[in-house]
Amino acid sequence: MAAENSKQFWKRSAKLPGSIQPVYGAQHPPLDPRLTKNFIKERSKVNTVPLKSKKASSFHEFARNTSDAWDIGDDEEEDFSSPSFQTLNSKVALATAAQVLENHSKLRVKPERSQSTTSDAPVNYKVIKSSSDAQLSRNSSDTCLRNPLHKQQSLPLRPIIPLVARISDQNASGAPPMTVREKTRLEKFRQLLSSHNTDLDELRKCSWPGVPREVRPVTWRLLSGYLPANTERRKLTLQRKREEYFGFIEQYYDSRNEEHHQDTYRQIHIDIPRTNPLIPLFQQPLVQEIFERILFIWAIRHPASGYVQGINDLVTPFFVVFLSEYVEEDVENFDVTNLSQDMLRSIEADSFWCMSKLLDGIQDNYTFAQPGIQKKVKALEELVSRIDEQVHNHFRRYEVEYLQFAFRWMNNLLMRELPLRCTIRLWDTYQSEPEGFSHFHLYVCAAFLIKWRKEILDEEDFQGLLMLLQNLPTIHWGNEEIGLLLAEAYRLKYMFADAPNHYRR
Repeated sequence: MAAENSKQFWKRSAKLPGSIQPVYGAQHPPLDPRLTKNFIKERSKVNTVPLKSKKASSFHEFARNTSDAWDIGDDEEEDFSSPSFQTLNSKVALATAAQVLENHSKLRVKPERSQSTTSDAPVNYKVIKSSSDAQLSRNSSDTCLRNPLHKQQSLPLRPIIPLVARISDQNASGAPPMTVREKTRLEKFRQLLSSHNTDLDELRKCSWPGVPREVRPVTWRLLSGYLPANTERRKLTLQRKREEYFGFIEQYYDSRNEEHHQDTYRQIHIDIPRTNPLIPLFQQPLVQEIFERILFIWAIRHPASGYVQGINDLVTPFFVVFLSEYVEEDVENFDVTNLSQDMLRSIEADSFWCMSKLLDGIQDNYTFAQPGIQKKVKALEELVSRIDEQVHNHFRRYEVEYLQFAFRWMNNLLMRELPLRCTIRLWDTYQSEPEGFSHFHLYVCAAFLIKWRKEILDEEDFQGLLMLLQNLPTIHWGNEEIGLLLAEAYRLKYMFADAPNHYRR
């Protein structure tokens, strides 16, 4: 019986035995199933033929099991279902191998198409199968990207974005960097921020659809409550709060080696290297030292919760935003040792205080037994049961508990489900929305779940559902997708937040 179940599993599973599977870490973006799962399924369908002889069967089984090692488009002219391939000898095998090598060489020496040719007819971009391929393909010639796929379902016509796309390049749809409308919005922000007393209600209204990169550091300080609205008081407030933070460092940081703080510091020390492991900025020793100080000081000043895994992720958006105030180029590969000591101290202190303001509103997420998260997960379950009963019943049918996937969504505020550039855009709205992190996040999670309803309903076993929900394909997301997600979340909030009879069963 066990053998039969095992056989059925491999029949319906897209994961081929022996193929390399990704291991996801703290902020490792999940792979797009269009580039893995569907591809393998399509290739399996193409290569599946009725086999007669034992000899041919073993070769075809080998070909199917190693299909993930071949590039799409190499054998587009070959028909493996033809009778000539059903009886295979060494000559045919050698001829096939020679044909593959010839196709490879033709592909590499193929002349670059002219702009007029590419503009006349739509073309598909070559599938990128790994992060290294993605980064190399971005810098390679257009011919490497524009290889038409005859056997594969066409992907959307949009630029290929590497797994670690630029944080500042938030618009992933290929729009111009600064449109006329965006310039007008930027000017509106500058007028608000330069007025004697900034109208915070108007600032929140302008920030809801996103904050321009140039004014985001000041805007975030104001929206988080770290800076006063009065412009004359801001400089003194920043100076005082930064000195206060480094006073905490002098007073408490040496105690990290004391016995009653060793467990806290050890856990922080373990978690820091796991924070955004694919972004070189966060792997620099100086940056990791800054994060250790921020998290340790916060933990000992909040003994009710202390440090909890996941809080380390919440520092990164603030750190990147305040770093961008001093760095014009992309920050992913920026060497922070090029900054002055005063700049680094300002970034560190501001990140600490803004993160503290955020956590003040959701601290019950991190106290003993994390009751805040458990309440939010239960609320998400009830909300989904009202807005999409089919998805809810699908989870119940295959015994999937919301806590198994939504705990991380609440604990990390979706940071491990989205690229960092999307998190920064999402937090623009969270900080402009009343109780954005504590209340509005629930509706964002509900909208995020329903966004994948088709993929969820296509999965028909417990394992497949959990693998999907823990590795959702968002690596290509940018402003456009986050804007649609937030619009749907706002609609759900409008319908259910003030309607308890609709919210409950």
